[in-house]
Amino acid sequence: MDPIRTFYSALALTAEELTAITEKHTAITVKKGDFILTKGQVSNAYYLIEQGLTRSFLHDYDGNEVTTGFCIDKEVVIEVASFFQRSPTVENIQALVETRLWKIKFEDFQELFHQIPGFREWGRSWMANELVHSKNRAIAMITEPATARYLHLMKEKPLLIQQAPLKHIASYLGITDTSLSRIRKEIAQGN
Repeated sequence: MDPIRTFYSALALTAEELTAITEKHTAITVKKGDFILTKGQVSNAYYLIEQGLTRSFLHDYDGNEVTTGFCIDKEVVIEVASFFQRSPTVENIQALVETRLWKIKFEDFQELFHQIPGFREWGRSWMANELVHSKNRAIAMITEPATARYLHLMKEKPLLIQQAPLKHIASYLGITDTSLSRIRKEIAQGN
């Protein structure tokens, strides 16, 4: 099945609507280490990951990189604030492995959003899910120990655990590399 059709398959769309959506996406491949978006740019597209891994990160007040998110196969890569507010981003988005993406430009998204009710519903549903995920992550960072956060990430995104560098995972969890190594060792010994 066409990868784009797979992303939008749950929508109640006519064949013509699905074709219109598919035609607005362009396949691109990003090499490991390349940036999809850099600080200061305005996000003019979002991407559907067919296969790969990306991370979003920014720099804290001391200049340290802090990983704010990861996207894996079948997920949407977007910098929401920049994309919707048309403002320069403070984040960077980088491919951690060679990544196959389907790009849709802001203008094309807007056109589809206003013309196809099913696409609009997909966007609303996706955004609601992302808000819930973001809220749950913020709560977990405050209320759960690092081991629980790591175990949850292992369950939610096992490929991420296998492919992402330890330092990026540790940063995302809000802990040091050393702490994450200790947690991983304790989990391995417990099995």
